[in-house]
Amino acid sequence: MRHTPHYLMTDPDEVRRLIRNNPWATFCSPVDGGVVASHYPVMLDEAASEGDQITIISHFGRPDDELHELGEHQVLVIIAGPHDYVSPSWYAPGDLIPTWNHVTAHLYGTPEVLSAEANYAALGRLTDYFESRQPHGRSLAEDEAGTRRTAQGTAGLRMRVDRFDARAKLSQNKSPEVVENVTAHLGERNPALADEMRRVRGRGA
Repeated sequence: MRHTPHYLMTDPDEVRRLIRNNPWATFCSPVDGGVVASHYPVMLDEAASEGDQITIISHFGRPDDELHELGEHQVLVIIAGPHDYVSPSWYAPGDLIPTWNHVTAHLYGTPEVLSAEANYAALGRLTDYFESRQPHGRSLAEDEAGTRRTAQGTAGLRMRVDRFDARAKLSQNKSPEVVENVTAHLGERNPALADEMRRVRGRGA
């Protein structure tokens, strides 16, 4: 991403929060034929994500694992948080350049491909994680034989993040009055992004 120091997000806790709140990720891999990209849900391996360390768990549907040459090299995982267009009509007169506010993290690492048993356990954790938000959540354990058969069509992965490059571009270069106006406008159509702007202001960034 473009190197803009005042938008840098360097706190691992903030990146972990971004992953928890925005678990739909883009996986990009350099392969012999060029670059391939796929989209899958991710979750933090909380036990292995303390201090500066971040580890994620996911799975690929076959044959995406082969297309990505999964486990053979470093991949880029893109976590896209709230984002939206910012109109110069929300600025002071004479300030005419529009922009796009966003919170984004690029995670780099070499995935560990899980064994069949570890993959099934990871799928169970992923399912339980997302089903816990549902009023009548389901579990793979309700039909272990059937869900194990389905799991054979997937490849689980765990990725320790070697480094991350993250940005929270949230109008920090504008005056407090303009930021307040932008936040108010975004709050009408993109409350999540407006909340991120309030958080940054609250931290004094």
